[in-house]
Amino acid sequence: MRATGCDEALARLLDQGRVRASAIDPHHAALWDALAAATEDGKRLRPRLVVATHDALGGGLHLAAAEVGAAVELLHTAFVIHDDVIDDDHLRRGRPNVSGTFRDSAHRGGAGPEAMEVYGLTAAILAGDLALAASVRAVATCGAPPDVVHCLLDLFDVALHTTASGELADVRLTMAHHEVSLAESLAMEEQKTSAYSFSLPLQAGAVLAGAAEPVVARLGEAGRSMGLAFQLVDDLIGVFGDPARSGKSTTSDLRAGKQTPLLVHARTTTEWEQVRQLVGRDLDDDDLARVRELLTTSGSRAFVEDLAAQHLASARAMVDEAGVPVELLDDLEASTSVLVGAREAAA
Repeated sequence: MRATGCDEALARLLDQGRVRASAIDPHHAALWDALAAATEDGKRLRPRLVVATHDALGGGLHLAAAEVGAAVELLHTAFVIHDDVIDDDHLRRGRPNVSGTFRDSAHRGGAGPEAMEVYGLTAAILAGDLALAASVRAVATCGAPPDVVHCLLDLFDVALHTTASGELADVRLTMAHHEVSLAESLAMEEQKTSAYSFSLPLQAGAVLAGAAEPVVARLGEAGRSMGLAFQLVDDLIGVFGDPARSGKSTTSDLRAGKQTPLLVHARTTTEWEQVRQLVGRDLDDDDLARVRELLTTSGSRAFVEDLAAQHLASARAMVDEAGVPVELLDDLEASTSVLVGAREAAA
């Protein structure tokens, strides 16, 4: 599944922004360069979904589909940049992200620790805002008929509101004074990931192809299941993965006390008291090995793997029903199989 034309469209959008930024001042140009760098090295899963769905449903708006695919990638970039601000992370894929880049720049300029932090976070917030604006503008100017553009903008608006709600819930649940339920945790993960990463690109591709409303709605449901499977696997990678391969820390979720289904399930097991003592603080290698062992022997790891597999199977059934071949599901199944295989080898 290739993001046909999306890379070219994204490069064009980034070049346009770079020209505007350079006309203002060098510092703003550097901000835009950091934003552009944040789009690099991704798998382009979301643009691929837009194009694959559009093509599979017989669409003829190929240039518009590529443009909208690029817009979804910019939306993803905006959320990633802002998510790093929320999580107070200054690295992404092992290198400085936007906040890290500008924090380092401030340090080289002689700024103190507090000023460095403020400058880095300011840059990240602004870069995310710029990416959001560029994303919506790309949809509005994608070249599709006005009624299609209007529908696409509605889809983007729903995705923005839903994801914002999920991000807020993610933080709110970490400070909850009650025991977070599995339903609450799954609802947060669905809002945070499914809406913009899966439902939006699937439905955008269908709208561009002129699909009937029931098909568009069904693909929205498929996207929700795909997003949950994706997020559940990501939660597992965030504890059991290899940072060298994933670019994702295996301690940050535990340090932040994220109320993922993995921890929510662990709270119902006899191992929870031991797990609880390792959550909410910095972990060394021995601590991480211990919490991994506890989450495995408690059955929490297997529970989340099985849950991901169930949502994956549901998503596959729905996209097959809609006639959309989505090889991304194969990627998800492979990730789940690797995690399951690693667990069984360690058992």
